[in-house]
Amino acid sequence: MQNQFLKKHEVGVFALGGLGEVGKNMYCVEYQDEIIIIDAGVMFPDESLLGIDYVIPDYTYLVENQDKIKALVITHGHEDHIGGIPWLLRHVKIPKIYANGLAVGLIKNKMQEHQGIKYNMLEFFDNDIIRFKHLSVSFFRTNHSIPDSFGVVVKTPQGKIVHTGDFKFDFTPTGKDADYAKIARLGHEGVLLLLSDSTGAEVDAFTKSETTVSESIKDIFANIEGRAVVATFASNIHRVQQIVEASIATNRKIAVFGRSMERTVEVGQELGYIKAPHGTFVGARALRHFSPKEITILCTGSQGEPFAALSRIAAGTHRQIKVQSGDTVIFSSSAIPGNQTGINKTINQLFKRDANVITHSPLSDTHTSGHGGNEELKLMLKLIKPKFFMPIHGEHRMLKIHAQTAIACGLKPGNDFVMDNGDLLALSSNKAAIKGKIQADSVYIDGKGIGDIGSVVLKDRKILSEDGLLSAIITIDENKKKLIGNSVIVSRGFVYMKDHTALTKEISQTVDKQIQATLDKYSTINVGLIKRDVIRLLNDFIVSKTERNPMILPVVKVV
Repeated sequence: MQNQFLKKHEVGVFALGGLGEVGKNMYCVEYQDEIIIIDAGVMFPDESLLGIDYVIPDYTYLVENQDKIKALVITHGHEDHIGGIPWLLRHVKIPKIYANGLAVGLIKNKMQEHQGIKYNMLEFFDNDIIRFKHLSVSFFRTNHSIPDSFGVVVKTPQGKIVHTGDFKFDFTPTGKDADYAKIARLGHEGVLLLLSDSTGAEVDAFTKSETTVSESIKDIFANIEGRAVVATFASNIHRVQQIVEASIATNRKIAVFGRSMERTVEVGQELGYIKAPHGTFVGARALRHFSPKEITILCTGSQGEPFAALSRIAAGTHRQIKVQSGDTVIFSSSAIPGNQTGINKTINQLFKRDANVITHSPLSDTHTSGHGGNEELKLMLKLIKPKFFMPIHGEHRMLKIHAQTAIACGLKPGNDFVMDNGDLLALSSNKAAIKGKIQADSVYIDGKGIGDIGSVVLKDRKILSEDGLLSAIITIDENKKKLIGNSVIVSRGFVYMKDHTALTKEISQTVDKQIQATLDKYSTINVGLIKRDVIRLLNDFIVSKTERNPMILPVVKVV
């Protein structure tokens, strides 16, 4: 079925996630009866999403058009690009998933946690071309903070669409070089539309090379007398290898904590990305056999996540590791926007327990971004030389700055498209315009559930977290249409009732008076009306008395 917003000759490009946000990246190219999906990520919740584990895109459009889907193509193995795959496969039939190297291992590992979901994954290589009836897909290698990162080229009848994936230009990488020749050749041959990573758009300079971080980490390790505790992103396998090398150079054994970090080390060793002599990695119980200066603890929790290994170590609640005086804790990552409060809390707890803490600073380059700064974005634009430009993967200001950068680099004004999730960009060989809107809301995953947590539930959770709950338990004699005893008032997170007996008694009397009035007004007992009247009454009464607004929950029993 032809997309209602597209003419038959037009190519449609849209994002279901990744625009106006950092996370849940998912981009689609559609032409007639074919759809290519690029990435299927998750986003981690901020403090406003109480009880939510992950945020994923709304897959409704893909469910309705799954017969058009030809492939899901993965640019690299970070969670904001692969984390949504199990949830997508629960709802949408994906004929083939294409990934490379480390991403293949990480996806297979992830799918082991979701038993019963069938999938067909194929590994692509640098020079592969995957052909479909109208569209074809090819690849070019890039540098990022994880090995085997690629840009994707979708060749359409109207021209080539290039998706950079996450990238930076690192001329002294710890892994393979980016394929600069192929990137330049694409620009020479002609590119209709460029979709480019905008995460580093606000950074003026080139991003520092991973090699500089490697040397800094080795220098720091050489001066640590006690245990070295290093927290970093589990997915940053380059950084993990750098920590391994620094540990080996200073004769340290490595113990790994945090489920995602354990998975990364396991997969990285299997695929040869993490190299260490036999016996370098030891279990928690073996640590007692070594002196503090012979130990490295590698863990998750660099973003202050409440249940991550470092957070539990800092709080003193980890079952196996306790902070010791003389420990040096290294945060080998920079703060993701919104996480600074949690990070500061963890740092303060570590200082309180007499640990030394090293964070990213001019004196200790313990982290560099995997995303190119503005100068690297300019270089990509100059090499690709697109006719049209769509900044992706970033908050709105990042997208806007990236679009301004493109115009400064020679893009024709008006050929830049700063879009929101769901906006549909319709392209022909010489025209582009936003046409229509595709459903692209956020879907919240709570535990093993999916899609059952909406804005109403989140609003309720917010009220409960701030003002608590007040319940009035009411018993009515059905024959006499009278209250049996007084209503019982129960508070959870609103007030401590033993300290507020006068208020509790006043609430009970006010409720009883209202209920009896309601019972006298109607010929039959209507539980729904009674609850409604109690909620209305108590909302006004409690706000006037306390200036707080707890959730009101009447419980009516008719006997």
